[in-house]
Amino acid sequence: MAQGEVLEFEEYVRTRQDALLRSARRLVPDPVDAQDLLQTALVRTYGRWDGIADKSLADAYLRRVMINTRTEWWRARKLDEVPTDQLPDASVDDGTEQRADRALLMDVLGVLPPKQRSVVVLRHWEQMSTEETAAALGMSAGTVKSTLHRALARLRQELEDRAARGHGAEGAPARIPAQPDRRHVERGRERCAA
Repeated sequence: MAQGEVLEFEEYVRTRQDALLRSARRLVPDPVDAQDLLQTALVRTYGRWDGIADKSLADAYLRRVMINTRTEWWRARKLDEVPTDQLPDASVDDGTEQRADRALLMDVLGVLPPKQRSVVVLRHWEQMSTEETAAALGMSAGTVKSTLHRALARLRQELEDRAARGHGAEGAPARIPAQPDRRHVERGRERCAA
């Protein structure tokens, strides 16, 4: 490269360095990696500087070199995987526990009288306010609050009783039925109809 072109490249780097570094920072999150990216792109561009006919497009050319360099780095990255005989304990959230909790809750709701069940469902599942629940059920806000209080206490007690029964001699938790018992479903329908 001719001496004049070297001086032209040095002047270009001196005037555009901050803007190019900001571009590099947008491409890679780490500031040190951004500086390395810009430096690598400048070295690659220096070797082709005399081939850039329109120097006003040098920024676009250099940004393209930075993008290509970042892509090369990403493809060449080494994954820090270490072979091992034992797999780490990792929990996978597959929703099974959530479905079991929901089935238990549906079963436990069956112990509530229709009025209490309606209040619990509207307040907690439908997330209605106390006033909205009272209007929907045709009762006062105070009645909704006291009914909800009694219903939640009854649900807590039922869950504690089931937990106590489920941790018998062997310490195994209670089996949560996947499908509610037909009697509970029919009783629930009768209560909802009432």
